[in-house]
Amino acid sequence: MESKRNVPLIISAFFAIYVIWGSTYLLNKIAVAELPPFMLAGVRFTTAGLLIFGIAALMGKSLRITKKQLGNTILVGFLFLSFGNGVVVWALKYVDSNFAALEISAQPLIVLLMMWILQGKKIQASSIVGIFLGIIGMYLLINQKAVLEQENALLGIGLIFSAMLAWAYGSLFVVRADFPKNFFVNTGYQMFMGGLMLGLMSLAFGETWSSPTTWSAETNWSMLLLIIFGSIVAFTSFNYLLKNVSPEKVATNTYVNPIVAMFLGSYFLNEPITLQSIIAAIVLLSGVYFINTGKKIVLYSRFKK
Repeated sequence: MESKRNVPLIISAFFAIYVIWGSTYLLNKIAVAELPPFMLAGVRFTTAGLLIFGIAALMGKSLRITKKQLGNTILVGFLFLSFGNGVVVWALKYVDSNFAALEISAQPLIVLLMMWILQGKKIQASSIVGIFLGIIGMYLLINQKAVLEQENALLGIGLIFSAMLAWAYGSLFVVRADFPKNFFVNTGYQMFMGGLMLGLMSLAFGETWSSPTTWSAETNWSMLLLIIFGSIVAFTSFNYLLKNVSPEKVATNTYVNPIVAMFLGSYFLNEPITLQSIIAAIVLLSGVYFINTGKKIVLYSRFKK
């Protein structure tokens, strides 16, 4: 599966899902300091979706889609992007980017519990250990004075948790739903539809829109990087890896992204990394490891980034 000819491409793809996705927390944190959250996410995904359509057309891929597929892409676009990503960007106004990344790393726990509740899936012994460690890790992460003293921190924590529920349900839905066969076209529709809904949410919340010409250089660069690398390059790399390496290797980004986010947030934004946060990260990511080894789940949480 992993031919020598493809090794450089595979290494580049892993770099994308490790580092680029890990950096999106920092980029969103920088941009949301100036832009309203739903407008930010809406511009990002609508633009990315249009660019993907253009690339697909140049590749000779048909953009045709059935009504059922369109309905499914709208639903998943809402779960992953409009609600999932949009709410997380909103939460970043109240919590540090490294904290958000660590909380989101517990998503395999939420997916596993939702599979048990909604589908009656049996939870294996190693996964039970993972759930136990995950709960302890989340408690250690949230129950910190530095976190709880931040204004509206509990609101941010709750918003991220609600987004995780949406991602988890979306992850289960996509397994059974009908989508365009070409993943690039499928991604384009999900991003474009999700971006349009984010725009409507922005208008409903009364957010003030502005032109990129009025944004700071930092915000413009963050938006550009989110669109090109965070939305297109990283997700294309993710789908490439799913076809060329084993799923459990692809899932290792679950462990790496929070670490990347922690160090980038600390270096560029002076976000504190406390000893309790480090311990929480070790416990939480150990729990994710046990869950992934007990039940190999390829998460569709990639849209959250």
